[in-house]
Amino acid sequence: MPPIRSRTRVPSRLAATLIAAAAVVLGSGCTTGKDEFAGRSAEKLYADARADMLSGSYEQAAKALERVEGLGAGTLLSQQAQLDLAYTRWKMNDRPQALATIDRFIKFNPSSPALDYALYLRGVINFNDNLGLFGSLGGQDLSERDQQASRDAWQAFKQLVDQFPASRYAADARLRMDYIVNALAAYEVHVARYYFNRGAYVAAANRAQQAVAQYPQAPTIEEALHIMVRSYDKLQLVTLRDDAERVLRANYPESRFIAGAKPQADAARPWWRFW
Repeated sequence: MPPIRSRTRVPSRLAATLIAAAAVVLGSGCTTGKDEFAGRSAEKLYADARADMLSGSYEQAAKALERVEGLGAGTLLSQQAQLDLAYTRWKMNDRPQALATIDRFIKFNPSSPALDYALYLRGVINFNDNLGLFGSLGGQDLSERDQQASRDAWQAFKQLVDQFPASRYAADARLRMDYIVNALAAYEVHVARYYFNRGAYVAAANRAQQAVAQYPQAPTIEEALHIMVRSYDKLQLVTLRDDAERVLRANYPESRFIAGAKPQADAARPWWRFW
């Protein structure tokens, strides 16, 4: 069977023009766009990224820092770009990527002169995430929350002060560690209070005892001991009750709880106020 031919013939010159135009369209469709960083050295890109960071243009800064990290692979500039990238992503509220970036730096640069700052930054990222929970989720029941961010922050700060006790960041890290310990103790006491107020006395006593064992110097331990006394009394465990009360009296002879005050209701004091 002979091929089917079109009844309308396109002039050859017009056909050539159409083909050329189609090639231009197809070619432009495959283009990914102009490279905004083309022609700039790693040093220039880094300087621009720092300027963007200072002005608060973190998204633009992150893009430039990613390019610097690639262009200067293996150099101190690349390491600096990676640290700044972690900071920038944190400022962009992208905590997972910020932590991934700083963890990668710590893993592959164990002898870096900036390792103390990297550990400090890792702690701050988790620390501020935890403070964000304190500030924005005050209506959520504390017993449903995960305090892992606080623990991760404490571990990072501890590694910093252990490895670099003379670091410029060590003093602030120690203050934050104390804050975290008090916060974690307050969390345990809040949960113990939560259980006590709902009649779960075994759970209340166990949680309060856990706070006493793990955070003996925290301010909220006074109330933890009182919850233990009250819980054991409800459970008619006289020996345990008397032991807990003896410890309470010995350590807090002027405690407001010795007079018989009940564990504070949640409405009486915000759970995050542990000082």
